[in-house]
Amino acid sequence: MDQEVTVDENFPLFSKSHRKTHKPSLKNPTAVDNTAQKAPIQIEKSTELTTKSTNVTFADLGLSEWIVQTCKELAMKKPTAVQTHCIPKILAGLDVLGLAQTGSGKTAAFALPILQQLSETPFGVFALVVTPTRELAYQLAEQFRALGSSLNLRCSVVVGGMDMLNQTQSLLKRPHIVIATPGRVKVLLEENPDIPAVFSKTKFLVLDEADRVLDVGFEEELKVIFKCLPRNRQTLLFSATMTKDLETLLELSANKAYFYEAYEGFKTVDMLKQQYIFLPKNVKDVYLLHIMSKMKDMGVRSAIIFVHTCKSCHHLGLLLEELDQDVAALHSFKSQSERLAALYRFKSGQAPVLLATDVASRGLDIPTVDLVINYDIPRFPRDYVHRVGRTARAGRHGLAVSFITQNDVELIHEIEANLGKKLEIFECKENEVLENVTKVYKARRVAAMKMVDDGFEEKVKERKKQKFKTLAEKGLLKKRSRKRRREKGSKELGAV
Repeated sequence: MDQEVTVDENFPLFSKSHRKTHKPSLKNPTAVDNTAQKAPIQIEKSTELTTKSTNVTFADLGLSEWIVQTCKELAMKKPTAVQTHCIPKILAGLDVLGLAQTGSGKTAAFALPILQQLSETPFGVFALVVTPTRELAYQLAEQFRALGSSLNLRCSVVVGGMDMLNQTQSLLKRPHIVIATPGRVKVLLEENPDIPAVFSKTKFLVLDEADRVLDVGFEEELKVIFKCLPRNRQTLLFSATMTKDLETLLELSANKAYFYEAYEGFKTVDMLKQQYIFLPKNVKDVYLLHIMSKMKDMGVRSAIIFVHTCKSCHHLGLLLEELDQDVAALHSFKSQSERLAALYRFKSGQAPVLLATDVASRGLDIPTVDLVINYDIPRFPRDYVHRVGRTARAGRHGLAVSFITQNDVELIHEIEANLGKKLEIFECKENEVLENVTKVYKARRVAAMKMVDDGFEEKVKERKKQKFKTLAEKGLLKKRSRKRRREKGSKELGAV
């Protein structure tokens, strides 16, 4: 008789059934050997980076006429490679792990087959989509609603920072699609005994930006989520970057799994132009103002500026506002309503510049973004890939400019080594740049005083204290320190 194992210590995301076998007689050594051999896992894998035929249509993938028409109305002329390979497999009932570049159409690759099957048997919570950031959750909801506009689609977003009572009531109404961040859905599942039953017949579990969702920090949350899901679900994972956790899934997956891997390491699209400016740290804001003043001449409609910390984001936002620049700031110290308002201002064109931490580096698809500026160089190559992937999407051109100081040289060399290409120099005249140095320095002092007045430093200390407390409760402090030591050791070995 089959026995379900939903979660085990090795974290298998695909539901697996283990059959009880009789113990073979010791008098028959052949039987022992045969029993010891594991049954081969049926894995179908494709590493084709393009479609076999340029004439493939959405109808050829097995999608219904209403979906084909919806794609046409949304100007989706033909399926991308990841859609061509994954959609038929999902429709066939297979678990799928899809790895493809940013901007390659991964969302539609799982949303379209889910919506088709929902249209045939509409009931309850048909799909649970788990994503790492709140902003990405809201964007996914917009995309589901657009792609499912022909259906009477009920879609609910469950993320932190919003009213839990309203979210509970929304889930109890059993919407067709639930899009959630791990932390909030875990809390609702644990605190309300009626919520687990909502997901008892869910047909699809999707982990979007799976490499980030599978981070060790979400382990406890995911265990709670998996326990309430049925055994006969389909599990779909999509990501732009490969990690050890995703590699492990190749061994943990159940039978009938499909892996599409249009992955050649940390790669960026050919339509993206990548450049850098080597500068002293104390004039980064001066150079930033210069580039912002030239955006119109460069043909840039909108830009995203990435910084390391919430503190830097807040300070730079105050500085640019003092310089009469229209910017929207997005970081985790803002309330959820403030974050949504900032994103709306940017998307609607009211603010041509979005200043953000890495909460905006994953999955956000805003067609008008022509420029990405790495004000602070990311610590890891995969974060660089995700940041610059906010531009040059869906075949459009884009520009990424990185500010490199003396302390960033090693980081940028590691990024270039992983990309397999060198960044080009961004040409700008230093005398023109430094014309505004006095004005910028004055604005910098004003911004610093405003930060003192609004008590931001106290917020930083309180948040850090709360973060360490949470990590300690999860027992992750030691794990993270060990992970850092391993990474440091691997770098040192690489240098040798």
